[in-house]
Amino acid sequence: MCVAARAGQEGPKGDIAAAAAESGARSGGRMFRQMYRQARTHPSLIPLFVFIGAGSVGASMYLMRLALRNPDVSWDRKNNPEPWNKIPPTGQYKFYAVNTDYSKLTKDRPDF
Repeated sequence: MCVAARAGQEGPKGDIAAAAAESGARSGGRMFRQMYRQARTHPSLIPLFVFIGAGSVGASMYLMRLALRNPDVSWDRKNNPEPWNKIPPTGQYKFYAVNTDYSKLTKDRPDF
């Protein structure tokens, strides 16, 4: 960022917000370049980068699954205000069920 932008004046790149946005866009690339350089000089960091990346991707995917597939979350209140009532008795909504066989369940709740 130029000195004129720091002082609150308009510099050659534009106003302060544009300079900050440009700096933020460049910092993402800088971070990956620095990680690449660190991995080349210290190969023992490669498993750390792989596991942290895999954990981040897995956590993000699970969060998306909870937001989109869980019956407790209602995205459309007008057309489907109670989505948990529309689940069939054999519908599995849990990610992993230890002792429950969903194919053998019968309907034990009233219709609304």
